[in-house]
Amino acid sequence: MRIGLLGTGPWADRVHAPVLAEHKGLEFAGVWGRRPEAAEALGAAYGVPGYADLDELLAGVDAVSIALPPSVQPGLAVRAAEAGCHLLLDKPVALTVPDARSVAEAVRHGNVASVVFFTVRFGGDQIPWIERQAALGGWFTGRSDWLGSVFAPGSASPYADSPWRRDKGALWDVGPHALSVLLPVLGDATRVTAVAGPLDTVHLVLRHAGGASSTLALSLTAPVAGGGTGMEIRGEHGVAHLPERGEGPVAALHRALDALTASAASGQPHACDAEFGLRVVEILAAAEESLTAGASVDV
Repeated sequence: MRIGLLGTGPWADRVHAPVLAEHKGLEFAGVWGRRPEAAEALGAAYGVPGYADLDELLAGVDAVSIALPPSVQPGLAVRAAEAGCHLLLDKPVALTVPDARSVAEAVRHGNVASVVFFTVRFGGDQIPWIERQAALGGWFTGRSDWLGSVFAPGSASPYADSPWRRDKGALWDVGPHALSVLLPVLGDATRVTAVAGPLDTVHLVLRHAGGASSTLALSLTAPVAGGGTGMEIRGEHGVAHLPERGEGPVAALHRALDALTASAASGQPHACDAEFGLRVVEILAAAEESLTAGASVDV
């Protein structure tokens, strides 16, 4: 599979490009970016061309890996799907429900494979844990904390200069990670209540289709010493904790690309496809509505 990279920022430079260059079974074929000089420079580092013309890149590849802001991703993903390219999408798929729906519809109409890169869903220890808990069932409640320090004083995060993260906050940045684990284990969300915490912190209460409930604490402004992630679920089988992440996003992206190639070969959609990405955006949008209205919202 020949694959192109869309994006030249820190996420593309630190994760996507090196993985595409070394992933077995893929041929890294080129880079496109909104700044042609950046695309050329990143491509040159891996011996592939940088493209100023997106359509030219799309015509020469079988798939694209997108590392761009969620406000930019939908339109480009639709163009790629219409060109017959399989999609490795970033989370969130979009910042509005109509934009996310346009991606899912383009994937269906183009008959292409899609995988949304929720890093935790592709973790080496997390994959079997999620599958095991989903198979067990009988869960009563869950709790998920995603307390990042991207914008906290003293943070050295390379993503602190991200305009969309500053604008949309933790709900849209780390919220997708939490939902990507809770939904397959506890079931789809049917109702959400959101309450604002300090700075960009948001607390969510979800009602799930199977009757379970869950709470989420999300932040990008937690103090460095007080940040961290954790998830536990409680039910008929006792208490289960999501394993801590012992590896970075590079290994997870390799697995996501394996999932994309397998879906493309089999024609079977992956659990983390564009439709699932759309569902996550629908829940995030409902949470945003709940924050504004000060009331629970059906999803």
